[in-house]
Amino acid sequence: METRRLELLAELSRLGSMRAVADVLGTTTSTVSQQIAALSRETGSVLLEPDGRRVRLTPAGRRLAEHAVTILAAVEEARLDLGPEAEPNGTIRVAGFATAIRGSLLPVITELATSHPRVHLLIREHEPAEALALLAGDGADLALTYDYNLAPATIDPSLRATPLWTADWGLGVPALPGTPTGTAQEVFTRFRTADWIVNSRNTADEHVIRTLASMAGFSPRVTHQADSLDLVQDMITAGLGVGLLPIAATPSSGIRILPLTSPGVVLRSYAVARHGRLNWPPLALVTGLLRDRADGSDAAES
Repeated sequence: METRRLELLAELSRLGSMRAVADVLGTTTSTVSQQIAALSRETGSVLLEPDGRRVRLTPAGRRLAEHAVTILAAVEEARLDLGPEAEPNGTIRVAGFATAIRGSLLPVITELATSHPRVHLLIREHEPAEALALLAGDGADLALTYDYNLAPATIDPSLRATPLWTADWGLGVPALPGTPTGTAQEVFTRFRTADWIVNSRNTADEHVIRTLASMAGFSPRVTHQADSLDLVQDMITAGLGVGLLPIAATPSSGIRILPLTSPGVVLRSYAVARHGRLNWPPLALVTGLLRDRADGSDAAES
């Protein structure tokens, strides 16, 4: 049922004549009559009956008019609740990687508890490809993702990625005497015979490793995979290989994180949402808060 027709019926119930309805709503008596006749056909009920030279609502018409008042109020409430100028209110489903959740999203949630208590977040930890798949399948409203400058991600045209923070990465190696420094190629050349540890749920860091190794003239022997950076450090300490780690991370005992330059390795984080949802007030609010936080801080690890 069209809300316009319901509005005409509700006004007829309130004002008592089609002429009065036409005057109040800026239309014609003929239009009011035609629209209510269409509503009668749509509902399969007789809504009006003669009352001398005028008409009045039948019992079915009065009942539908009562429903119309409720429906129109609900529509107006929804418009106010969901419009671009509405006070943020609702639940946002977020899928993202651990560092962004821990370092960026959790502080935002704490802030929202005071500033916008009607905005709630549901969190699921996922690597970028998983988070983007949830976004595409309507399993998430917001994805927190990352890529590297040496392994840029391709974003679907239906999505918009808002850049957040960046973090420099280096090579985590055993802290042994004579540990080399220099350009990325020089550092990689020193470990050309080592085993390499990569992410178990995302291929971006392996792409970076293979790119830099190729520049250094060798093919890396990728043997181990781990999602947790703490586990990567434990594996390096155990002598299982070397792997990429954030420069700002606090290394475990027995580990050194070597800077990589010319080229450097930079992790870039993003808040990603579907274009059609960017104006939803809760999502716009959270994305803005994440952007504000990113302007003043960098993340230390992925």
